[in-house]
Amino acid sequence: MKILLVYPEIPDTFWSFKHALKFVSKKAAFPPLSLLTIAAAIPAGWEKRLVDTNVRRLKDTEILWADYVCVSAMHVQNKSAGEIISRCRKYGKKIIAGGPYFTTSPDEFAGIDHLVLGEAESILPELFSDIGRRAGRHVYEAGGHPDLALAPVPDWGLIDFSDYDSMLVQFSRGCPFDCEFCDIVLLNGRSQRTKSPEQFIGEIDSLYRAGWRGSVFIVDDNFIGSKAKVKAMLSQLAGWMDRNGRPFHFFTEASINLADDEELMDLMARAGFNKVFVGIETPNVESLKETNKYQNTKKDLLQSVRAIQKRGMEVMGGFIVGFDNDTETIFQRQIDFIQKSGIAAAMVGILNALPGTKLWNRLGKEGRLIGESSGDNTAVCVNFIPRMGMQKLMDGYRSVLETIYSPEIYYRRCVTFLKSYRQQTVSKINASGVLAFFKSIWRIGIKNEEGFRRYFWRLLLKSLLINPRTFGEAVRLMIVGLHFRKSMCTSRSLPQEAYRLAGPDGSAVIGPAPACMNESEDRTTQRLST
Repeated sequence: MKILLVYPEIPDTFWSFKHALKFVSKKAAFPPLSLLTIAAAIPAGWEKRLVDTNVRRLKDTEILWADYVCVSAMHVQNKSAGEIISRCRKYGKKIIAGGPYFTTSPDEFAGIDHLVLGEAESILPELFSDIGRRAGRHVYEAGGHPDLALAPVPDWGLIDFSDYDSMLVQFSRGCPFDCEFCDIVLLNGRSQRTKSPEQFIGEIDSLYRAGWRGSVFIVDDNFIGSKAKVKAMLSQLAGWMDRNGRPFHFFTEASINLADDEELMDLMARAGFNKVFVGIETPNVESLKETNKYQNTKKDLLQSVRAIQKRGMEVMGGFIVGFDNDTETIFQRQIDFIQKSGIAAAMVGILNALPGTKLWNRLGKEGRLIGESSGDNTAVCVNFIPRMGMQKLMDGYRSVLETIYSPEIYYRRCVTFLKSYRQQTVSKINASGVLAFFKSIWRIGIKNEEGFRRYFWRLLLKSLLINPRTFGEAVRLMIVGLHFRKSMCTSRSLPQEAYRLAGPDGSAVIGPAPACMNESEDRTTQRLST
């Protein structure tokens, strides 16, 4: 049996890091962890190949080679996934499809030969047994959330490490919180399941033995959802890092209550974590309550961010505008919070309703849904009728992006961050880093891309005055700032006509498509998870 695993393209958005990757001569930010994990479960003796279309084009000869084509996708990849599926159908190939995109909207994919809904570990043995006999069912659905002990070590041999900037691994699934807009609980549940420390360290060790060195993204929905278990793992990980010359630096996603646990932050720093993505969402307490994010209402969010930064971890922040309790003042409040916090990488998006979420169900009952979500939470794309009015929301959102990623404002925010940051993990100098530095001098410091030249030199000098150890961090900040400017501001423009709101009841006169900023309907991922 010949299995071709194909990963659809992720468009140019916040998480793609497309413009930053050019500085380090990489083709993609991350490999397809889902397909690498599935590949490891394919029966011995079967042939398998993997094509990541973020790295290279899928060839017709590769489709013709396969007996089955396996596609895994998130909502952000729906356009590319559709194109891949159409090409496979053209050649009469059987298709296996899974991942969040297919799981949350299975009724839309009646033409797919085999749909894998939910987490795949408990389903794969039956699926492979059936297709081996050419007797597969249309739908294979997980009957719950599997024990992560079933997850095999990803098959790293199917990819070329030199194509990627970071590797992906996973320690846990699920999140104890239940935010109205989020589909994590829908997909992975509220009960936090983890791998044993030994299993997880085994995966880390497999990466090391395969030859990887550098950045590793632990893609958990909420890394600290089970604090006792993560502390036990981190103690072992810190020891492994010491024994092996500290070959990796880690980043992950966590809730803001990380700042409440000094022991946990210290353990993460000891284990080599230097970044963490936190869903802050909004400084508007009423909007946090509205979306059931009460964990963010019990603390001073600014102080929490600074506490994490002082432990040597950069905070990357997720922010949302468009809640029912948001007024026109929210846009400036978001700008002010982002600037004061020193969160350089601020992913600001418009609220969208994802299929199956509590928000989707509520807005449907209220008659306010006007389309499918694009999956891109950083595009001006709204699939419901907002309380403040569609055009006010779009105009305000654009003003936030254009402000926070303007060269001077971004520079000021980076200075605020460097002053709060207590760097503990220093990346080792390598050829890729040296190349990125000289490319940044040429493209930003001399060619003045996006008007960053003046602030590039100012930030490098400022970093030396604040702490010479942060010089490399300053270079990186300017490179990713250029990416954010290009991907979220420069390459996007608002459509001339969006949805119009009419009538005293706020009903919508709906146009042919959601009001998206991108003509190509670019989409971006909200979560990177298996």
